[in-house]
Amino acid sequence: MLYALICTDRADGLDTRKATRPDHLAFLESLGDDMLLAGPFSDSEGRSNGSLVVIRAETLEAAEAIAALDPYARAGLFEKVEIRPWTWSLKAPEGV
Repeated sequence: MLYALICTDRADGLDTRKATRPDHLAFLESLGDDMLLAGPFSDSEGRSNGSLVVIRAETLEAAEAIAALDPYARAGLFEKVEIRPWTWSLKAPEGV
């Protein structure tokens, strides 16, 4: 099953995001084929202020456990994280 991790940064989180970014990217890469897509949300001035990550996990609880391991989450960057089942309907890669 696919899950969308919809993460909203704390208002004062930009420095934390910048400092933790290399570890965050390494973590996402470590998920291998279970990480389908990822990228930051931006404010009107182009500053990152959240993240969208789509992962494959067996259960919602497994997706929550993966999300909790993200260095951004561990550093306290996020004000809110919403994890929702997601279906890739259009232009999905083969096998998804």
